[in-house]
Amino acid sequence: MSARTALSGVLTMAGHEFRLRLRAGRWRWLLGAWFIALAVLLGLMRLALVRSGEEEVGTPMLGGLMLLVLALGLLVVPALTAQSVNGDRERGVLATLQTTLLTPLEIALGKLLAAWGTALVFLAVTLPLVAWCMFEGGVAIGRVAITLLVVALLLGVVCAVGQCLSALLARSTTSAVLSYVFVFALTIGTLVVFTLAVAATTEEREVQQRRFEYTTQIAHPERVWWLLAPNPFVVLADAAPRVEPELNRRGRPERSTVDPLGAMGDAVRETRESDQGDAFASIAPGDREPGGPVWPYGLAFNVALGVGAVALTERRLRTPYRSLPRAVRVA
Repeated sequence: MSARTALSGVLTMAGHEFRLRLRAGRWRWLLGAWFIALAVLLGLMRLALVRSGEEEVGTPMLGGLMLLVLALGLLVVPALTAQSVNGDRERGVLATLQTTLLTPLEIALGKLLAAWGTALVFLAVTLPLVAWCMFEGGVAIGRVAITLLVVALLLGVVCAVGQCLSALLARSTTSAVLSYVFVFALTIGTLVVFTLAVAATTEEREVQQRRFEYTTQIAHPERVWWLLAPNPFVVLADAAPRVEPELNRRGRPERSTVDPLGAMGDAVRETRESDQGDAFASIAPGDREPGGPVWPYGLAFNVALGVGAVALTERRLRTPYRSLPRAVRVA
């Protein structure tokens, strides 16, 4: 099969899925509610920044907006694919698709492309709000492009995993619940596990200072920082380019801009410092070299997870079936 034929099959399947989604008619209300909710929250954020005396509000507005978009996207996206495969199987549509010339990979990629495209439509609706942040000043186009790209990739990963659960499980309700469990594990779960791992790796050390000798606890997050890397918010914050502070005539920082993404990214990179938590380190805190980036590891893990989910979905769509779950029909 040629690449052109395969691409045609994927686009045919994606177009079919898009038409089914458009017939529902509720997408207009969802997009409207999505935009209004983000616009209201962004307006309140700007008002709070102005009241606090912040001069350049564009950077904190963009950071807060991207975090809100990612958070709301992780709540909406699982519903786009949680019933993608088993829902068609329950309605007797999947068997009809499998009797066509479409291959299992084309069906899986077509359904994923339709769901991911729908998620990108929600992301595209926020572009006027992004333009508002840029109009406020202090926001570079490169920072906007990178943050939008990272959010789009993360939403695609969640779409792929949700579709995989839909292919592996017989009941659409179960796959929908587990899709949200996966999102919870990737966001809150990684943070909880990282916190517990830091507590488990904390060691006691005896310190002797002049005439005093006592025991202190030293944390070692540099041993378990990788547990936090897959977190979507960590990936987004660490991947965002840093905003350079304004310098005075002597070359020293004159005024720093509030940057939620930059602050989160710096905090995450500090977990890779080997002397983190050692109050008696010979190196002064201001002279320590910043830890390495975390986002390449987290983004690579998420992308690999999405690719693996697509591979499992393709495998579950192969025919003939060796076995079927109880009370599941073929057509």
